Amino acid sequence: MFDNLSDRLERSFKILKGEGKITEINIAETLKEIRRALLDADVSYKVAREFCDRVKAKAMGANVLTAVKPQQMMVKIVHDELADFMGSEHSELVLKGNPSVILVAGLNGSGKTTFCGKLALNFKTKKGRKVLLAACDTFRPAAVDQLTTLGEQVGVPVYSEAGEKDPVKVALAAVAKARAEGIGTVIVDTAGRLVVDRELMDEIKLLHDRLNPDETLFVVDAMTGQDAVESAKAFNEAIDYDGVVLTKMDGDTRGGAALSIRAVTGKPVKFVSTGEKMEALDIFYPARIADRILGMGDVVSLVEKAQEQFDEKQARELHKKIARNQFTLNDFYDQLKQVQKMGDIKDLAGMLPGMGKVLKDVDIPEDAFKPTEAIICSMTPFEKEHPDCINGSRRRRIAAGSGTSLADVNKLLKQFEQTRKMMKMAMDGSLKDKLRSFRR
Repeated sequence: MFDNLSDRLERSFKILKGEGKITEINIAETLKEIRRALLDADVSYKVAREFCDRVKAKAMGANVLTAVKPQQMMVKIVHDELADFMGSEHSELVLKGNPSVILVAGLNGSGKTTFCGKLALNFKTKKGRKVLLAACDTFRPAAVDQLTTLGEQVGVPVYSEAGEKDPVKVALAAVAKARAEGIGTVIVDTAGRLVVDRELMDEIKLLHDRLNPDETLFVVDAMTGQDAVESAKAFNEAIDYDGVVLTKMDGDTRGGAALSIRAVTGKPVKFVSTGEKMEALDIFYPARIADRILGMGDVVSLVEKAQEQFDEKQARELHKKIARNQFTLNDFYDQLKQVQKMGDIKDLAGMLPGMGKVLKDVDIPEDAFKPTEAIICSMTPFEKEHPDCINGSRRRRIAAGSGTSLADVNKLLKQFEQTRKMMKMAMDGSLKDKLRSFRR
């Protein structure tokens, strides 16, 4: 999502390459390029200028150690300022009510209703909270149906009242129902409009005043750039919301909204939504986003995603099977499915330092693992547990059954065997290290 900005910033840092120290002269050209990079990313001129002024003040006042080059010092200063501009620290949701009410606002097409479904699933699976979705968008004809479908998809009940046009009545009734049934969280989906208008603002203000929510979140389409920032500013003046949600961050966005919203509204970005899958919702960590922008990866987020998907008990069992050289194609398939649940493969790889740039122009289709899945699913239970039995005739049958070629089957079995050997070698190496440590 920040590919172009990352490239432009990297080029700006190269201006300082070979310089012995940071001076007014050599930093001027660097800051000029940084300002251009921010403007190209759809950051407003005022915000870009303020950012560069702060970077210059820090750079000119920095004592560059002999072990640190000016170019490296500038990267650190820009990184820290990027994180600070986006909010420095992650801002948690504060839920104290009984039930806790979260009011979700935004324009039409921003992904507001989809976000409500994603947030409900997030609370249910990661926080163990009971959730009720309140369908209070009485303006858009299909909004209630859409939220009902999303509720069924994530296994969360949806409260709606057929024919009721007053969103305040629906919202208050939903809160009463949640309180009576011991549901701890109510997520209220509200009506949007194509533009910010007086009718919309009056309705949102009334809902906000009557509900007195624990959290009010404004959902904005990150692809709209400075327009997103302006609508965020208008809504903040009307209802003084608590945080922002950036959607469609996997689309053709230049990152301007993420960089500008905190500076313009003073309100933190709390979540980023990427893609249509209900699991595709991430907490917004400014420092980690700054890492990604500067090509440093985001290993912490990658590890957290892995921890969410991999069960500790299953990991211990797998550890034992690898140690005994009993890793099978069933295990291989299970691990493949777990990796797929973590998200888009290209995005995951981009979290590794330096990989984002390497994979920038590489197209990794969403169904990249489909042939592998088809091949394994075409095997018999015995073949999956005893891959060594798969001879030539079995391979031809598997290829025909999976709609792939014999070469594809051979390639998969070779990859599986290599994976099994590498895992066993890694396990043996770890054991040897432990024995050496014990002997010392």
